[in-house]
Amino acid sequence: MKIIIHGGFFSESDQSHEIKTAKQNSLKEIAKKAYEYLQDHSAFDTVAYAVSLLEDDPLYNAGTGSQIQSDGIIRMSAAIMDGETQKLSGVINIQDVKNPIFVAKDLIREDDRVLGGQGAKNYASSHGFDDFSTEIPQRRKEYEAKRSNGGKGTVGCVAIDKDGRLAVATSTGGKGFEIPGRISDSATVAGNYANSFCAVSCTGVGEDIVSNATAAKIVTRVTDGMNLQTAFSKTFEELKTIDGFAGAIAIDKEGNIFHQDSYPTMVFASFDGKNFEVFS
Repeated sequence: MKIIIHGGFFSESDQSHEIKTAKQNSLKEIAKKAYEYLQDHSAFDTVAYAVSLLEDDPLYNAGTGSQIQSDGIIRMSAAIMDGETQKLSGVINIQDVKNPIFVAKDLIREDDRVLGGQGAKNYASSHGFDDFSTEIPQRRKEYEAKRSNGGKGTVGCVAIDKDGRLAVATSTGGKGFEIPGRISDSATVAGNYANSFCAVSCTGVGEDIVSNATAAKIVTRVTDGMNLQTAFSKTFEELKTIDGFAGAIAIDKEGNIFHQDSYPTMVFASFDGKNFEVFS
């Protein structure tokens, strides 16, 4: 059993020692809680739980800490994928829910598993997800001060359970100040993908990740016989051709953990029950 989580990239506003330390401590604590949860739960249940904890922490651009779009409204996206069944479910540009990842998880049992906008909110409301204002004063202050300066934040989790099953979940508040209706990579197979061989969650500039089909490429290459590190290396070399900005975390079916970013500022933590690795 192993778990790895990420909290997106540091932005220029995150460069203070206090914020870096807070994110590192938060990631370590969430990774530990998620690993404890994994003892008695499937990888699928665990990645949703871990991402919900990240969504609840205003340090990250997801859930409670989500960025504000150009029209002053918060819209969030999230997806989850079960490597065993290869089913993906997600919500795109959903509003006024506390944990988009739980709505995405609930959709896994539906025939229509990816919903957007008002349809996603209607589904959430009809399935017991209460209205919840995700806006915090700090995000409004950033919005007013930096209308043209977006972020590169997403949170995600990959896990392998005691039965060797893999799963991945990813959630985002968007890049901030985007055109309403923009769709990021997080609720697509470019940013969130898993099968029985490998699971990958991405963060960075959604348009770059989609153009490169990053998560799906890595998983496909591992499925076809590449080792995890080589699959990452080849995929990130291809990302360079478009000057792409991305980071990714992964676990393969053998329990190997790997991460890579195009710029060394992705924040992450992994835990295998004995050893932590935390961005520093």
